[in-house]
Amino acid sequence: MNPWLHRLSTTNVPARLARLYGNRANSCLRRMTMLVGRYGLGAEPPPAPAQPRFSERDAILIVYGDHVQAPPEKPLAVLARFLEQHAAPFNILHLLPFFPYSSDDGFSVIHFRTVRPDLGTWSDVQRLAAPRLLMVDLVLNHLSSRSNWFNDFLGDIAPARDYILTVPPETDLHSVFRPRTHPLLTPFRTATGAIRHVWTTFSPDQVDLDYRNPDVLFEMLDILLFYVSMGARWIRLDAVAYLWKTIGTDCLHRPQTHEIVKLMRDLLSLVAPDTLLITETNVPHKDNVSYFGEGDEAHLVYQFPLPPLLLLAFAQGDASRLSQWVAALQPPPAGCTFLNFTASHDGIGLQPLRGLAGDAERTALLDHVRAAGGCISLTREPDGIETPYEANITWFAALRSHGHGSEEASLKRFLCSQAICFALQGVPAVYFGAWVAADNDANGMKTSGHARAINRHKWREEELETLLTDPDSTTSGALHGINRLLLARASHDAFHPEAQQEVLHLDRRVFAVARTSKAGDRVLCLHNVTGETVRIDLPQGQTGVRNLIADGYAPSREVRLNAYEAAWLALGG
Repeated sequence: MNPWLHRLSTTNVPARLARLYGNRANSCLRRMTMLVGRYGLGAEPPPAPAQPRFSERDAILIVYGDHVQAPPEKPLAVLARFLEQHAAPFNILHLLPFFPYSSDDGFSVIHFRTVRPDLGTWSDVQRLAAPRLLMVDLVLNHLSSRSNWFNDFLGDIAPARDYILTVPPETDLHSVFRPRTHPLLTPFRTATGAIRHVWTTFSPDQVDLDYRNPDVLFEMLDILLFYVSMGARWIRLDAVAYLWKTIGTDCLHRPQTHEIVKLMRDLLSLVAPDTLLITETNVPHKDNVSYFGEGDEAHLVYQFPLPPLLLLAFAQGDASRLSQWVAALQPPPAGCTFLNFTASHDGIGLQPLRGLAGDAERTALLDHVRAAGGCISLTREPDGIETPYEANITWFAALRSHGHGSEEASLKRFLCSQAICFALQGVPAVYFGAWVAADNDANGMKTSGHARAINRHKWREEELETLLTDPDSTTSGALHGINRLLLARASHDAFHPEAQQEVLHLDRRVFAVARTSKAGDRVLCLHNVTGETVRIDLPQGQTGVRNLIADGYAPSREVRLNAYEAAWLALGG
């Protein structure tokens, strides 16, 4: 027997293929034996990773390849130089899609295996990531309407003519969840003159793939292994919740979608066991954490409720909702953890607030975003009613203390929000725009016509370096403040992603969480979400209390938190 066929047969792969493709499963299994060796992965049975998957030193920087520019130099080389100077606390680099694309700043992919020539080459990508782990996006729900696959679909050329999901226009699709307000189906004229109605979840330029065809799955598995062969060790599965469509349902989180993620996990465990899967599902928490499976699916899931709940806490000066949510979190399965973030290349998702905040609080949050210069993107419910889907605004603009103090107060408020994110169980991620305290790019949004452009500004290297050498600039304060927080986090094993987490309800104005390491060492993290001074009594019997952030000692049992102050207290006994 083929050794790979034997190894795959002893895993869950055959059963998963059977659940996906029925009587075609055996041929799919044989096809997978040919796929696994294509990129030189898994030639020998790989050993289990020698080191633990996660540590308190883990931190992700999310960045576009052209976030920092110095023409005529290629942006990837410029970015590498900038990160070498400033990004020491980050050991993981999430390089947002760097492939040829036609829209959505990279997420409408034309070619999955090619680096955009204007950015650089694969060698540049590998050099950029060499000091750290590389995280890349597998954009697997859709592709560009200008891609070769879609051109073949229009031209009725095999095999890609069967890759694209089409539905007769008279089909009842009222139950399908819509993250956008444009029509779900987009008509395209094919080479024969016929009109085909293509499923387009996110935009008419982003055409959905049809995973009922196993050829599509194998194309994506091939691309996944190609990325691993090029050095990627963290793989973000973009918009994975929408992958499998079943007419008559909301077409979200279908059992087959979960089966595909588990299949990818099974495959990677054989050929690249040090590679981790991250599912990107901007949905309510219960659905989000379902992608952990039984510890056999995603290694990490995004904490999508965190950004809106954090923003709500600072907007109202009340951490109660945030504290309630974190207190109710169930620990992830062994070997899995959360990905905690405040800002990303997208907006602030509002769907995850469902069931976590009341209508009045949601309305107040929308008013806060608009007052801070942001805007609200809508989704269309099955009943046709449009509801808020996403707040489009930069994180710094959202946290600016409008009417509540100076720019210095805004920076303190902003850094306190980052401290909360970094204190929580999981791996923290920082978006480049937040790292440098970007303001709203209203001109970029107006010029592009896309709301998310407000949060996707690009910088000249000289401009950034000038700001960073000015100790009074907000950019300098944000970047160096975030770096200091991450270094403090890395200094104590109570921040290990698997360390225990306990929320303490000490004062509604303070988000308080205690982290306890496996060795029993304890850090009490206190965060004042108001512009007031708050006094907190420490637990009885605590002595030698050291503040990891301020690098000092608390002389008494009472801690005084100034406006928007964070304190991480290593507790003695």
